[in-house]
Amino acid sequence: MNTYTKEGTIKRELVVDGDLILTGNLIVEKWIDVKGSIDCAGYSITAGGSIKAGGFIKAGGFIKAGGSIEAGGFIEAGYSIKAGLYITAKETVSCGLKVFAGIGVWREITDAEKTITCSKLKKGNVAYGLLKETGITPSLSGKEVSVTVDGKTYTAVIK
Repeated sequence: MNTYTKEGTIKRELVVDGDLILTGNLIVEKWIDVKGSIDCAGYSITAGGSIKAGGFIKAGGFIKAGGSIEAGGFIEAGYSIKAGLYITAKETVSCGLKVFAGIGVWREITDAEKTITCSKLKKGNVAYGLLKETGITPSLSGKEVSVTVDGKTYTAVIK
């Protein structure tokens, strides 16, 4: 999987087949779809549409989406997480201040569309939305890992 670095403003959607590492704040007019993880370090990420990552989403500042926010891992922001629709993480959701889900104003938002679903809200407070903690810790079963020792690579599948 490739790693891409980005910052600035994008006037369309951002699709990345790999990981995305921000070197500054990122504003995307449409949606963001990353197969890997999004690591914003000390920066913030904003999308007019949805933000989706196969891995984690991490920002030192805030995470803001006009649509939904979805992560195959955890979602973490230094300040706040705001979504026009739902927020879903297979693992934890964490932020320094507040989480807002379902704040879209273009139509009536259903309860399902304003739900924050995660294994656990690790840090922060739900300012708006419905919290659904699954308590499920993702399994590593079936994951493939590789290690290189003395120049030789060994691969194993976790049971």
